[in-house]
Amino acid sequence: MPGDGTGRREGRDETREECADRQWGELIQEVRVAQTGVQILFGFLLTVVFTPRYPQLEQTDQIIYILTVVLGASATGALVGPVSFHRIVAGRRIKPETVQWASRLTFAGLVLLLATMTSALLLVLRVATHDPFVPYLVALVLAWCLLCWFVLPLWARSRFTQD
Repeated sequence: MPGDGTGRREGRDETREECADRQWGELIQEVRVAQTGVQILFGFLLTVVFTPRYPQLEQTDQIIYILTVVLGASATGALVGPVSFHRIVAGRRIKPETVQWASRLTFAGLVLLLATMTSALLLVLRVATHDPFVPYLVALVLAWCLLCWFVLPLWARSRFTQD
């Protein structure tokens, strides 16, 4: 890290490995939050097919359901992936690389979680209301999540990142 002319370093004074350890701890905390949400949603989705109402759903709703379950399984896989990745490579002295890959899996998991939530919301609102306004409401919720999960953080990153 560049200094300020006084011999002090800007930012954290940590080695690459210390930085990776800190980032790993932060990432795992973030993954725990996302894993809980996706696991609850996925668990609920798995029960829907066993309800008496499922066979009565329109074919379109059944297709949306199947897509939602596949997205939920994929999100679960991506969000559990960092734990498995770390366990398999532990002790190989590649923590910085592990953090990078785990971060990528987490990001993919968040995108898949958003797709799962959107698809589940579409299905529930279609079945609950049969209202033609449903796609617009789902689009509004999707836009809100995109703003909260991606747009604001990317804006903050670009605005406040030091060169």
